[in-house]
Amino acid sequence: MPHSEPLPLHGKAYKTDPYPLYQKLREEGPVHRVTFPSGVNAWLVTGYDAAYSTLNDARLGKNHDLGNDAWRERAAIMPEPQHSQLQVHLLHQDPPKHTAMRKLVTEAFSPRNVERARPRFEEIAGELLDAALGATADGERDEAPGASGVGGVVDVVGAFAAQFPFRVLAEVIGLPDALAARFDRDWGKVVQPVGPSDPQRPLYESRLRGLQDYIAEVVEDKRRHPGDDLLTQLVTQREAGVLTKEEQDSIVFQLLVAGQEPVTNQITTSLIALLRHPVQLRRLQEAVSDGDGRDPDLPARAVEELLRYDAAFELTTWRFFAEEADLFGTRIPAGDSVIVSLSAANRDPRHFPDADTLDLDRTPNPHLSFGHGIHFCPGAALARAELRIALCALLRRMPRIRLAVPDEDLAWIGAVLARGVNELRVAYGPPDAGSPGGCPVAH
Repeated sequence: MPHSEPLPLHGKAYKTDPYPLYQKLREEGPVHRVTFPSGVNAWLVTGYDAAYSTLNDARLGKNHDLGNDAWRERAAIMPEPQHSQLQVHLLHQDPPKHTAMRKLVTEAFSPRNVERARPRFEEIAGELLDAALGATADGERDEAPGASGVGGVVDVVGAFAAQFPFRVLAEVIGLPDALAARFDRDWGKVVQPVGPSDPQRPLYESRLRGLQDYIAEVVEDKRRHPGDDLLTQLVTQREAGVLTKEEQDSIVFQLLVAGQEPVTNQITTSLIALLRHPVQLRRLQEAVSDGDGRDPDLPARAVEELLRYDAAFELTTWRFFAEEADLFGTRIPAGDSVIVSLSAANRDPRHFPDADTLDLDRTPNPHLSFGHGIHFCPGAALARAELRIALCALLRRMPRIRLAVPDEDLAWIGAVLARGVNELRVAYGPPDAGSPGGCPVAH
């Protein structure tokens, strides 16, 4: 039975390590009443089977219009008019509109296109690390224990993880270099809305207006200078009447925000997991630096396990029943929000032996980090490639990598749905001479 009082899903202890709570909830049952920082109450689904079923439950819709007054009163959603103008993208649509809109974006993120562009993505990773590690060596060079006694310290987020996914995304969707250079990562925080009475509300609304103005510039640029790319296709579909202006702008909004921040966070959660497991870290580091590629499949396996072990997208967004419904024996009122804990599902010991253990040899690995069903992440192939390229580049270029701050000092972001850190300072030794230029190629 659900708890009589909603359990709070916020606070430093929870955001630092939510897994003990998830374990407790899984053992108690599949559905739980919870409350978020905004004060909105929701129904949280835990456990792999329950999560899988809920993600594929056709009774649950994603459109915000399905939310009831109690949800709408407390949910920290975008203010108007931006909510109507930027929140009608894929994530908040149901069939048949969702089906039609999804077809417009899937080809750009297909595995075939991602693989074709992999060499360019590797170049981008190399360029960023050249700049980051070169600046560290010439500027803030620190003494660090290691084989040579000399190394460096760098913030992986600021120097790499916050930049790499956006530069890759710009290449994939056709964002011109001049406009890409003007994108303010701070705009990405608009996916963490705050309530009307929150003192941060003015700053939040300012970011929102800035991003909306930027989207208008992107659309106008593509109208004047069309190309063979996704952004041009969206503008063309708008001019043909297939998309409304609001749908066009909302998809661009989703691409710019949801297409990069989760990958930034996943790079950080993955690297932290490896740093906490030095044996696994060393094994993967040896594999990516092995010119002979004696275990070429290890990086791909490692990516899947790191996605399972600590996913950057911890919880799904809202789902709603149009009518009162039964969910695993619990009556859910119409319009109440239902949230699925992907992280709790991924640590379910009934589906993953030794689920709390980081096992780079785990196979099969049917994690739910990209969701499931009709809302399965359309950018999953790109995200997998980005994570593999990023980890290979970081581990190859930064031997003897280790945290430069105490583990307990890591400041986990307070975002409701996401896991990650805004700063990750690591120490490393000098690059090994003769390291190969890319990841081993799996057979």
